[in-house]
Amino acid sequence: MTDAQSLNGKLLIAMPGMQDTRFEKSVIYMCAHSEDGSMGLIINKPVQELSFADLLSQLGIKPARPIDGVDVHFGGPVEHGRGFVLHSSDYAEASETLQVNEEFGMTASLDILEDISNGEGPVQCLLALGYAGWGPGQLEDELRANGWLIADASPKLVFNKDNEATWQAAIESIGIDPRLLSSTGGTA
Repeated sequence: MTDAQSLNGKLLIAMPGMQDTRFEKSVIYMCAHSEDGSMGLIINKPVQELSFADLLSQLGIKPARPIDGVDVHFGGPVEHGRGFVLHSSDYAEASETLQVNEEFGMTASLDILEDISNGEGPVQCLLALGYAGWGPGQLEDELRANGWLIADASPKLVFNKDNEATWQAAIESIGIDPRLLSSTGGTA
């Protein structure tokens, strides 16, 4: 797979006809994409029943200050008991952080949660429980079947607090009016 085909650091936007309800109106930040498979985090589906403070308490982490602004999201259906922090590139734990590109990193360790609770974490972040994963060639098949649109990721879109508006904003970022999208796809 060439760099031109890589979706690392891109957004996948679910098309209106998405058959899998877990991904309906989802926007996924792609952390890794290669011939071996793909991994991303849904960034616009907050978990209503669990706050970041509740999660820290469950993990035995006592915040040094009140924590505001860190949302817990449903990151995807794979390993939904595992947490991933998608964050700005100003934070990096040498062996624990996947530096996706110049703007974003992803860390899956307790250290980042402790750092956030102590005010030493990244400037921008979101916590995702679980992830979206695809085996070799699976995502490419879904793209050929018109299941997803691809957009550039920006911190404004990724860390948008208005989760309801993120899907529409992501589509509009590529110059498409979401009202004009069909829920059925075809080939010419």
